[in-house]
Amino acid sequence: MSDRYPLAELTDLPEDLRERILAEQEKAGFVPEVFLMFGRRPAEWRAFFAYHDALMDREGSNMSKADKEMIIVTVSGQNNCQFCVVAHGAILRIVKKDPFIADQLAVNYRKADLTPRERAICDFATTVNLRSDELCDADFAALREHGLDDEDAWDIVSIAGLFGLSNRVANATDMRPNPEFYLMGRVPRGK
Repeated sequence: MSDRYPLAELTDLPEDLRERILAEQEKAGFVPEVFLMFGRRPAEWRAFFAYHDALMDREGSNMSKADKEMIIVTVSGQNNCQFCVVAHGAILRIVKKDPFIADQLAVNYRKADLTPRERAICDFATTVNLRSDELCDADFAALREHGLDDEDAWDIVSIAGLFGLSNRVANATDMRPNPEFYLMGRVPRGK
């Protein structure tokens, strides 16, 4: 794992962080390193995960969990973020029940097996990630053609933006994916 910055010790964290991390450990079977890296600064941990949860768990969205994870893997691949590609790639493989999709998105979403709607989401997220100053009405119209509204566009912008930040922190801190992530969702449990 990373040694550029020491990870927080679970026992040294404030109670609210410990409770959330232990809940994640219960669900996943391990503690993702991101929780302990951000745990070095509890106030930033709370802010980051509050925004993460607000975006990823927002009710009323036309986008599924898979759509949102697809955005994360696409922009994280473009930003060369090993941690986020591997960790969120695992989540995407599981929620989509597709062992191939995360690798395809991380390398080149344009060659991935996507529906036209999914491609429109990735196109928009890519523009946000790489050329946000070029966004125009046509980009929003392309989303509307696939049943996505301006609130969904806001979600895409926000998810791409949050993970742009996350990718940079993960790269700068040399955050490494937990070994468990690499195998998750590789062999579908059944369709």
